[in-house]
Amino acid sequence: MPHETPLISTLVAGFVLAFVLGALANRLKLPPLVGYLVAGVLVGPHTPGYVADQQLAPELAEIGVILLMFGVGLHFSLKDLLSVRGIAVPGAVVQMGFATLLGWGLGMALGWSHGGGLVFGLALSVASTVVLLKALQERRLVESERGKIAVGWLIVEDLAMVLALVLIPAVASIAGGDGGGHGGGDPLATLVSRALGMDLGLVGVLALTLVKVAAFVAFMLIVGRRVIPAVLHRIAHTGSRELFRLGVLAIALGVAFGAAKLFGVSLALGAFFAGMILSESELSHRAAQESLPLRDAFAVLFFVSVGMLFDPTILLRDPGPVVATFAIIVIGKSLAAFLIVIAFNRTVGTALTISASLAQIGEFSFILAELGVGLKLLPEEGRDLILAGALLSIVFNPIMFVLVERLKPWLEARIVRGSPKVAVAQPDTSGPELDVDRTKPLVSPDGGPAPAAAEPSVATVEAERAAAVADEDAPQQATALSGHIVLVGYGRVGALVGEQLKAAGVPFLVVEDAEKPIAALKESGAETIVGNAAASDVLALAGLDRASRLVVAIPNAFEAGQVVEQARKLNPNLVILARAHAYAEIEHLEKLGANEVIMGEREIARGMLERLGLGRGLPSGPTPDRPAAPPDSPGGDPASEVPPTGGASPGPAPTTPAAAPRAAEPEPAAEPLRPLPPAATPA
Repeated sequence: MPHETPLISTLVAGFVLAFVLGALANRLKLPPLVGYLVAGVLVGPHTPGYVADQQLAPELAEIGVILLMFGVGLHFSLKDLLSVRGIAVPGAVVQMGFATLLGWGLGMALGWSHGGGLVFGLALSVASTVVLLKALQERRLVESERGKIAVGWLIVEDLAMVLALVLIPAVASIAGGDGGGHGGGDPLATLVSRALGMDLGLVGVLALTLVKVAAFVAFMLIVGRRVIPAVLHRIAHTGSRELFRLGVLAIALGVAFGAAKLFGVSLALGAFFAGMILSESELSHRAAQESLPLRDAFAVLFFVSVGMLFDPTILLRDPGPVVATFAIIVIGKSLAAFLIVIAFNRTVGTALTISASLAQIGEFSFILAELGVGLKLLPEEGRDLILAGALLSIVFNPIMFVLVERLKPWLEARIVRGSPKVAVAQPDTSGPELDVDRTKPLVSPDGGPAPAAAEPSVATVEAERAAAVADEDAPQQATALSGHIVLVGYGRVGALVGEQLKAAGVPFLVVEDAEKPIAALKESGAETIVGNAAASDVLALAGLDRASRLVVAIPNAFEAGQVVEQARKLNPNLVILARAHAYAEIEHLEKLGANEVIMGEREIARGMLERLGLGRGLPSGPTPDRPAAPPDSPGGDPASEVPPTGGASPGPAPTTPAAAPRAAEPEPAAEPLRPLPPAATPA
């Protein structure tokens, strides 16, 4: 066996150092991302010691970008993309133009050519896919309106970069660089140019690029929409979890690679469309879960690869240009994005979130820098400045989010007062103030429906939309409930629990962070706390110190454990009920403070046995004589882990006739929900 294993050594060095330094950064209250970048610097060519393979690391990192964009596509449907096109398209174009102009100006000041300045400006104008999405995911904003705008903005930037990567070689060839002849180095453009016997020029190359992108989108909407979900459904019917996971990865990577090779679009854009098409399938949630571990692992390698490219000595050699580059990325781009979003009548909170999200650069910037240096348009000094600006802006990005949150009240007070107001009918304030739900249709003073003639004007519709968006930014107030039930999660299980609590007249509130459940809760009138329940400040708003019980209905045992642990700290006497899928999860949640944990598979088994007249002896929890079952074993079903009850061995059918009417039994077969035990601190 050969001893030279650059792939293995690169993976081991990247993962081990990223883990150690990421954990250290987390210990120091810094984002783990800082540790990943420092790990890259340590294994890069500009520091002594081991040097990772500089060809393999970026390719491995690209896998992380593909899987990340595939996951975003799974949660970002075509309808969502079109819903933000009114602000994402013009906003991204104007912001990129402004940043490019600033970068060009800095290039001119440093004595570069016009082409070098334009490439430098373009590299500073496009944000990193990985950094932006990671920032939104950490703050649970991907499915919010501001998250959709930011992701849509990012997709427009990616499309613009696709055009730039085709046009730059063409510009270089026309300017006398190393573009490579007809078509500016694009194989398809070169083929068409030779077939026609003429140079396509900039207009021809641009038109051909637009045709390729349109062909890819049409292919995905016509063919991919039918083939991809059908293939995944067929794989799911085989019952093999390994095949399903492999199918998800094959679709994500295969579509991305095929899109890049056949249509000339970026790998990230191809993966995004693959996920977006698959999002229409019922299996999209499972596909997202299966791709999550690899997605997170390879995303770490992306940051390591960025750190490898950074030469720390540039901070001492050229501090002035480094500061200017950093200012263009963090201040220039953010200011432009903020003003653009405000100009579209969006809230200050939305504008600040998008500004902070875009205040960094990443993978496309590196590609443009390498292309510019290869075509002899951009000097190597420009590439070093781009890398320095990328590293500094990525490290500073979490701080940027903290700063904009602190600036938000100050800016809201001044921008709202100084902005032109839309004429909206105001309620009569002469009487007592009423708590009006503005999400409901208007009614006449006598309680009947509003007159048909009162059609909402465009201004009214825009005002209502702005009010709905402002609702998202409004600071949440702590609940006034006492003795209530706090329900965490409003998915398939949580929604059923909430409906029964509402029907029984039990006071409760819901803690949720996903957009669709929140919309359903607001429509039903249920009190809702929007946010991540694992955060102590969010749970504090739910009034856990006065609550009677906490129901954790989310399926992920890790996140549920964080909620249980935080809740137990806030109220040691709170009764906590949680759910699990395996015995190991039950033990984990009970150790963190849950009073009772219900395993869904066991309850399904109980229901089936009750229908057979055998369910009375099924234990409600783990027993000492029952061996521990491995959680989530491949190919197995946790429900099959339930052993025979009461130690009885299989034998003949019970003497009770199977056909006997259930009403004749002394107790009802379908056991109603049992009351929870009195509140007590767990041992």
